[in-house]
Amino acid sequence: MPTVTTKEGAYIFYKDWGKGLPIVFSHGWPLNSDAWDEHMLYFASRGFRCIAHDRRGHGRSTQTWHGNDMDTYADDLETLMVSLDICNAIHVGHSTGGGEVARYIARHGTGRVSGAVLVGAVTPVMLQSESNPNGVPMRVFDTLRANLLADRAQLFKDFCVPFFGTNRPGSSVSKGVQDTFWLLGMQAGLKNLYDCIAAFSQTDQTEDLKKIDVPTLIVHGDDDQVVPIDVTARIAAKLIPNATLKVYPGAPHALTTTNREELNADVLAFAQSIK
Repeated sequence: MPTVTTKEGAYIFYKDWGKGLPIVFSHGWPLNSDAWDEHMLYFASRGFRCIAHDRRGHGRSTQTWHGNDMDTYADDLETLMVSLDICNAIHVGHSTGGGEVARYIARHGTGRVSGAVLVGAVTPVMLQSESNPNGVPMRVFDTLRANLLADRAQLFKDFCVPFFGTNRPGSSVSKGVQDTFWLLGMQAGLKNLYDCIAAFSQTDQTEDLKKIDVPTLIVHGDDDQVVPIDVTARIAAKLIPNATLKVYPGAPHALTTTNREELNADVLAFAQSIK
């Protein structure tokens, strides 16, 4: 399998399809790079080089005990960028992957980056606090952790409901799509999944967003039941100097699936505008 090796010896699996302007995809919790396959096929067929990796502890990458945090995720991404000599890339991050992209730019700069797309991203911070009173209460994440430890197989079946919005009238998400979510989630390490909950919910990335100095497209569904838009995207759009916010009416957190054609068209237009 194609992998790059981090400085402490972890293996990070990646896919590298097509040739042209690079688009680098970062996936959400609890998935892996397979979640981007349809998008990668779309863009690789249109003259782009598409790269996606399995975050450490997810999919085919090493299940490390330590390093399940945004700083290390960002450093792993830098290892991938340098090892494959990727330059002038557009980074697309969904959910936790959006946080990974923001932290990557904050830690490693935009020397290899031409643009960023944050899709249903967890930035700037989800957790409720005195400074973030409208955030998601800690009890929600504590329950998620408890359910993960108690029965992660059932948790991933239950989590499909808010993730894909299957509890909304008119939802057409197939059982196959939901089963694939379960399958990808079950490939991740338990410790990695557990630690990542804190990474995506508690990491304050306010200062990260202020450091993004490349064109940025923010895409979010206004019916996102997992990462509420008012706590994340609407605030992020004000923090990133050169950001455009595009709201998908009625879209759930998994708009990468439910609104795939619309998202691909918007990312294509964005890529062509800075190409």
